[in-house]
Amino acid sequence: MNRIGSGSKIGLSSYAFFWQLSDRVSKPLSIHEALERTAALGVDLFQICDYAPLETMSEEELRAVRATADSLGISLELGTKGIRPEHLRKFLHIAKILGAPLLRTMFNTPGHTPTADEAVEIFTEVLPEFKAAGVRIAVETYEQVPTSRILEVVERVGSLYLGVCSDPANTVAALELPREVIDAVAPHVLNMHIKDFAFSRKEGWVGFTYSGAPLGEGLLDYDYMVRKLQPKERNINQIVEHWLPWQDSEDETIRLENQWTKQSLDFLRSK
Repeated sequence: MNRIGSGSKIGLSSYAFFWQLSDRVSKPLSIHEALERTAALGVDLFQICDYAPLETMSEEELRAVRATADSLGISLELGTKGIRPEHLRKFLHIAKILGAPLLRTMFNTPGHTPTADEAVEIFTEVLPEFKAAGVRIAVETYEQVPTSRILEVVERVGSLYLGVCSDPANTVAALELPREVIDAVAPHVLNMHIKDFAFSRKEGWVGFTYSGAPLGEGLLDYDYMVRKLQPKERNINQIVEHWLPWQDSEDETIRLENQWTKQSLDFLRSK
């Protein structure tokens, strides 16, 4: 499958600042502050992913986000959930304002769990508008929808403007093995979410917790994934995320979130 792009980048997701952007902390970051933190780390790509305030911003507020990103030399991507046509068109409008060439999404939302046929019909309807704007849609692999169904939809639609956002960590909950998912989606990947993951025994050795791990210390076979997906050769951006559980305190949670981000960047830059 041919690719559209101008080079592969390492980027940060708003999920890399998950707790610091949330109301769980006493002084949540604004999206502008998250962009400033990103630039300070020497990163020039930021994916605003599942960030609820974005949907209620005025055009003026969205243009202000774009202006901040531009002033810092940061390119933007978007992420949302759901594929209802009106929702996709809303995010296409946001993408145009922000200058974002990619929208990551997921099939299911409360009240809408489209079949493969419905998804094909929706994408066939809206993709001409996305193509005209130069914005691609990347459907993320995750446990609620079998990877085989995502691939069926992508292959039936058959457009350069529809592909996959690879995240093998998500699919483990559906008993899909990461390597098998990586192999299956490889021809269609437009975007990569990079987060490590691990199992740990619960207290008393009764069951397991499946959660995040610092990149390079968990079960993600990053080298295998890169060999199969070839992000540099195929202009696929790698977006850092975390599954960091809340720690004993706000200060410790923020400290560890920042530490995981730095470790992720150091790991990716060393490759």
